[in-house]
Amino acid sequence: MSRILGIDPGSRVTGFGIVESAGRGFRYVTSGVIRTASATFPERLRIIFEDLTALIHEHQPEALSVEQVHVRHNVSSALKLGQARGAAICAGAVLGLPVHEYTPAEAKQALVGQGSADKQQVQMMVRLLLELPTAPPEDAADALAMALCHLHQSPFSRRVAQATAKQWK
Repeated sequence: MSRILGIDPGSRVTGFGIVESAGRGFRYVTSGVIRTASATFPERLRIIFEDLTALIHEHQPEALSVEQVHVRHNVSSALKLGQARGAAICAGAVLGLPVHEYTPAEAKQALVGQGSADKQQVQMMVRLLLELPTAPPEDAADALAMALCHLHQSPFSRRVAQATAKQWK
């Protein structure tokens, strides 16, 4: 069984979600958001780091799956997002967790079957896959999608690595 912490980084709201593989399915552990909006920017980064560190200690995930930064229009926002992402990655790395990175399109493709899926489709698939009574909030759903994406990709990645290793022997 694998337990993965998914992160949807943001400088004001960082989503998190923890999912376990359970046989051929998945099991929901927890999810939520870290809100930092009223703090100064350096304080926001500290809050993200400390809250995720506490979450990792409490739930003992085996790996961290984090959304890659994508620049749309505002470079300043992308830089702040990158710094929030860095605080999240450091929380996992300091505690020895392997960090895996996926684009939003990769997570959407893994869950919905198309990389251009909208937020509501992601929320609905997260709810269905984890058998939740209601769809989680957007940021938590995106974080759960990151964790599910990694659990979906891991078996495939292991098979590719094994096949490649055999080919080169």
